[in-house]
Order: sequence, then structure tokens, then C-alpha cells
Amino acid sequence: MAMLAQTADLNPSFARYDQPVAVNRVPEVMPSFWLIKLMAVTMGETAADYLAVNLGLGLTATSLLMTAILAGALFLQFGQKRYVPWSYWLAVVLISIVGTLVTDNLVDNLGVSLVTTTVFFTLALAATFATWWASERTLSIHKVFTTRREAFYWLAILFTFALGTAAGDLVAEQFGLGYLATGILFGMVIASITAGYYFLRLDGILAFWIAYIFTRPLGASFGDLLSQPAEYGGLGLGTIVTSAIFLAVIVATVVWMTTSRSQGSRTA
Repeated sequence: MAMLAQTADLNPSFARYDQPVAVNRVPEVMPSFWLIKLMAVTMGETAADYLAVNLGLGLTATSLLMTAILAGALFLQFGQKRYVPWSYWLAVVLISIVGTLVTDNLVDNLGVSLVTTTVFFTLALAATFATWWASERTLSIHKVFTTRREAFYWLAILFTFALGTAAGDLVAEQFGLGYLATGILFGMVIASITAGYYFLRLDGILAFWIAYIFTRPLGASFGDLLSQPAEYGGLGLGTIVTSAIFLAVIVATVVWMTTSRSQGSRTA
């Protein structure tokens, strides 16, 4: 033991091999991240409609069922202590569905206006970020090393989905822009944020969270465009076909991510 301690003193890097390495529990932000995230939020919109309307479960029963499934998925995700593609994206898909249902319950069951709902979730998200910052002094998605940071991360994501649903419905339905125009509008907002990040030195963490919020109404608008009947401004593919298409893209992307990580580990 004395020899080991002496060796560590002479060579400080030697001691670090015995220390646990902090591993980020969420994925790096790459094009594949935004692709699968967009697919997940689109599926969240159509899957929620399918369960509540097409299967006849209703909003209350669907919300209770999906919340219970989400709780199990998050329990599994928190137990990983590292980024595992299938468990992480399973949680994202489920939290997308639940976030949609939370907003739908407030608006349809409780009669809360879309304006009030949008303002409420904006404030809830701001409070989450403020508490996160006060506790951790960082909002970085590159340093989600602890259970507390991961809890803040998932709570913020839940509120981004609920806020995105409310904002998207507000613009598309109450303001009367329609699904296609709303999707284009939010797509332009995301493009502006991207340009600000690459050309105007917009803070990366701020750009990430703003883009994360607005991909929700972007995906939901195109999900509704594909699934809703023509008389409501959609293309009439239905929720089953639309959900199946996006689920297939999600599964294929997750399989590719998992395979790429495995090959990278073997190469390393």
C-alpha cells in the first residue's frame, strides 16, 4: 500500500485510473439526435390521439396508463447511469406522449385555454431551469453526471413537450394558421436559432433548449397534417399509419445508434 501511494504521488495520473469516471447519461447532440427527436415528438402527438380517440380509452384512462408506463421507463433509464440509446429514446417517446396528454387534459377536460396553458408551461419550464441553475450552477447537457441533474433534465423535457403541444395547438387551431403553415413557421424559428448559433455566437445551451421546445410543435404540426382527415386540413393517413411510419424510423435510428456505439467500443 505504501508503494502504491508513493507511486501515485510521483505520478498523479496513475491515481486517476482507480477513480470512477463520470459518464454523461444523455446523448451527444448530432444530426441523428434531432432526427429521432423530431420523429419521437411527431409520434407522441399521433399516438396520444390514437389511444385516446381511436381506441376509445379517453383522455383520463390514457393519461393514467401512459404515465404508469413512463414511470417504469424512467426507473429503467435512471438505473442505467450512462447513455443507453434504447432506454433513453424509449423514455423520450413516452414522455412525448405524456406531455401531449397533460396539455390535452388541461384544455379538453378542465377547460383551461390554450393561451393560459402556454403561459403556465412557459413559467413552469423557466422555474425548472432556475432551480436547476441554482442547484447545479450549470444547465449543460454535456455534464448530466448525477441523478439530480438527470432529474432536472427529464423534468425540463416534460415541460418542453407540454409547452410545445400548447403553443402548437394555439397557433394552428386558435390562431387559425393550419397545420402546414404552423409547421413551416416553427421550422423557420428553428432555422433562425440554428443560424444564430453558427453565425452569431448564440450560447449553445440556450440554442439547444429553444430548439428543443420548438421541435415539439414542428413535429406535432406535421403529425397532425399527415394523420387528420382532409376536412380538418390534414392528409387523412390516420393515426395508425402515421404512428407506424415514425415508429419505424425511430426503431431503425436507435438500432443504428446502438450498432455504431458497439462497433466504436470494440474499435477503441
